[in-house]
Amino acid sequence: MASTVLVVTALEDVTADRVVAALNEREVPVVRVDPADVGPVLMFGFRLDAGRPAWRGRLRTASRVVEPGEVAAVYYRRPTPYGTRFAHLPRQQRDFAAAEARHGLGGVLNALSGVRYVNHPAAVARAESKPAQLRRLARLGLRIPPTLITNDRRAAREFAAEHGPVVCKTFRGLPAGDDGRAGAIWTQRVDPGTFDDTLTVTAHLFQAEIPKTGDVRVTVVGRRVFAQQIAAPDGALDWRRGDWDALLHAPITVPPSVEAALHTYLASFGLVFGCFDFALTGDGDEPEHWTAIECNPNGQWGWLPDADDITEAFADLLTVERKGRP
Repeated sequence: MASTVLVVTALEDVTADRVVAALNEREVPVVRVDPADVGPVLMFGFRLDAGRPAWRGRLRTASRVVEPGEVAAVYYRRPTPYGTRFAHLPRQQRDFAAAEARHGLGGVLNALSGVRYVNHPAAVARAESKPAQLRRLARLGLRIPPTLITNDRRAAREFAAEHGPVVCKTFRGLPAGDDGRAGAIWTQRVDPGTFDDTLTVTAHLFQAEIPKTGDVRVTVVGRRVFAQQIAAPDGALDWRRGDWDALLHAPITVPPSVEAALHTYLASFGLVFGCFDFALTGDGDEPEHWTAIECNPNGQWGWLPDADDITEAFADLLTVERKGRP
């Protein structure tokens, strides 16, 4: 019976550390690997034959050896980008080597038979698109903010005139700079009077500002739902921009119709885990008090007050067995 959990992430990942510790307590075999370590400390050999249409072979890390047939679940967290491993090479060689590693080693790890992925990287990639998220949330009957995606100054001004006040947010976080450090641009209010032709340079995401009474983070792991209302002491528009240790948390009950929509949302993207953000209006007792903002299919949760319970939910989801070998 295969029962090994393959944890795919970078070396420094405190969220994964929590889950690995919980699995170790259950005596579930765990192999942790960062695919970007490919080289002398990460060796592999996989075979596929017409008569045995599943990958066989071995993956060897500095401390573990695992065969594909031993893996029952893959916890895909945040591995190091492949390009980092080859940063010392000239650009063409670097890009080629990174692509070969991603499509070779990554291709096999993402195509294991009969394995539970939490979450599969292909599903995460599909679900990271904010336009796709908003459309799916709206189709499921959840409230969303009036939204405009544009590079047209006139369209932006017309939207602001109709829905103001307006906020602007990014589609993705800032990529790493020359110093190797990534960053973020938080949600912020914008003055339509500043809109000019520089808007044409790239796409912008504008939304009507929700007159919220608070924010809610809903973490869904399998069928379990964990919801915390969040407040920033300084009343910041975006609670992520300040001191997370100063945030105020309180458990909150998700209305049944909203909870059902979240499960349907995840299933529609092939996900089993997601972190949903809501703007709350009113006291939250009614579904119409909940405005869906986004879903991070690989979001953080280790800082939440119920992180211990979420950890156990992940361990439950990853503690599976599959019969025999593929």
